[in-house]
Amino acid sequence: MIHELTCIGCPLGCALKVETDGAGAVVSVTGNTCKRGEDYGRREVTAPVRTVTSTVAVTGGKEPVVPVRTRTDIPKGKIFDCMAAIRQAKVQAPVAIGDVVLADAAGTGVDVVAAKAVEAR
Repeated sequence: MIHELTCIGCPLGCALKVETDGAGAVVSVTGNTCKRGEDYGRREVTAPVRTVTSTVAVTGGKEPVVPVRTRTDIPKGKIFDCMAAIRQAKVQAPVAIGDVVLADAAGTGVDVVAAKAVEAR
């Protein structure tokens, strides 16, 4: 089977073709101009991951919400579970960049952290 992807490993956006066998194992990656493209193509077809960004409500802060992101990538299939957990989260001001807002988001082992500081009122 051939999977056609656009690489997001660097700004070039190479058009990749990833060939898999009947068991789903990658046989070849073509169209990439660098090693990152090959790595991205293999990973995207076998175990896709994403970074999730959103906002969380802040109690007692100078701003009503704080931008947050997953510390590292999470499995693509866990995005909706992660977002459901983020929507339920609230944090008390003050908040510093890198503070853990939600530990082990959706059972992924990855924390959701603050991407901006929010001062208390």
